[in-house]
Amino acid sequence: MRGYTRASALGPISDFVEARGGSIERIFNRVDLPLALLDNPDLPLPLKNQFEVLSEAGREIGDPFFGAALGRLVRMEKLSAFGAWVASAPTLGGAIDRSSRGLNRYLQTATVLKLRVFGKTTRWSIEFLDPGTDGRFQNELLGVSYLIDGVRHYAGSQWSPTLIRSTCTGSAQAAALEKVFEAPVMHRALVTAVEFDTALLSATGWQKLERETGLEPVIPLASGYREEVTALLAIALLEGHPKIDWIAAKLDMNRRSLQRTLDAEGCNYSVLLDGLLRDRAVVLLQTTDQNLTDIAFQLGYSDGAHFSRAFRRWTGMAPSRYRTARGLLRLGPNSN
Repeated sequence: MRGYTRASALGPISDFVEARGGSIERIFNRVDLPLALLDNPDLPLPLKNQFEVLSEAGREIGDPFFGAALGRLVRMEKLSAFGAWVASAPTLGGAIDRSSRGLNRYLQTATVLKLRVFGKTTRWSIEFLDPGTDGRFQNELLGVSYLIDGVRHYAGSQWSPTLIRSTCTGSAQAAALEKVFEAPVMHRALVTAVEFDTALLSATGWQKLERETGLEPVIPLASGYREEVTALLAIALLEGHPKIDWIAAKLDMNRRSLQRTLDAEGCNYSVLLDGLLRDRAVVLLQTTDQNLTDIAFQLGYSDGAHFSRAFRRWTGMAPSRYRTARGLLRLGPNSN
């Protein structure tokens, strides 16, 4: 089962790597992802690519437990609108319930959260179902860090887990992780988890204001390739006109296989790309004051003329006229 996550799940990775003498740009180059992804935290990112980023980051700064070290800085409420929604629950039990109900729809697919109560001890676990292996352990360390921060949001900043269950392979690794997490670590666990006092489920923490968070559109599910290709196109568009070979490689396919797969689903690559370019162009024209040439370059067109022809094909009017018309509509018929 292939999974997707929001880019926001990487947390403050750029500052963390750079502060330790590494290069975040080198890391993203090695995993063949646009660095601009970090400036677009709501974009869906293949979960295996997050694994790879964390793995390469660990190699870059020479830290075999990079995910845990980064995890000390992550905050549950920073996980896009999903995190804010979870963190605004009135109690820890309510926050965990929201996490379970919303995770695979709004933040990360191919991931399972489970809560089990054993009398006075409660275990909250996280398991990744994506087949990606390189960096999986680092991602588990990062994932349990989000669980720890979620509990601290209600139990207080000085709270520490009763026990952390880790898939690390030996007592030496467990001892190293104990220094990072400042909590007992059990090695060779089947699933990564954090254990705490059951009484904390009713903890309210500081006063929280329930608010409208405007949860983002759902992220791709594993039911087909149309949504996955669209999500990858949005990432590729950060560095210009998307290339079908790059998209296919991210899906572990070649160009021909991808085209045949999309054909079987009743769509094709060109149509999906065209729709994405149109939607992005409309947003840029409506929400920015960039000139048309800059918008054309941002969308991967070689010049403004090519962009203008495409926009006429999409909407029946020139982009300059569209922007003017939209501006008049926003002002209203009685505006001066």
